[in-house]
Amino acid sequence: MKPIVSACLSAVALLALVATGAPAIAQRTDQGAARKEMRAGNIMRSRDIEARILPQMRGYEYLGFSYDSTALAYRLKFIRDGHVVFVDVDARTGRVLNRSR
Repeated sequence: MKPIVSACLSAVALLALVATGAPAIAQRTDQGAARKEMRAGNIMRSRDIEARILPQMRGYEYLGFSYDSTALAYRLKFIRDGHVVFVDVDARTGRVLNRSR
């Protein structure tokens, strides 16, 4: 009985570790993917994307961006008056795909 309890506790601990560490691991993987794709000339640099989008968001405070390697898109995050706005941008073309309201 004791080995089963120990195995169950180990499994629960492992699941908790994976659940809490997965977003950080995914983020690091996406950052590496972004660098790789940028060096290969497949996507635009984040600085170039920011240079296109920030002037369109006057009055908003820019909070930063994330990269989605699956969608090949940057997500820029802004805030104004406590309201968060996300702007999704095609990493290949710089075209705005979506803007939350």
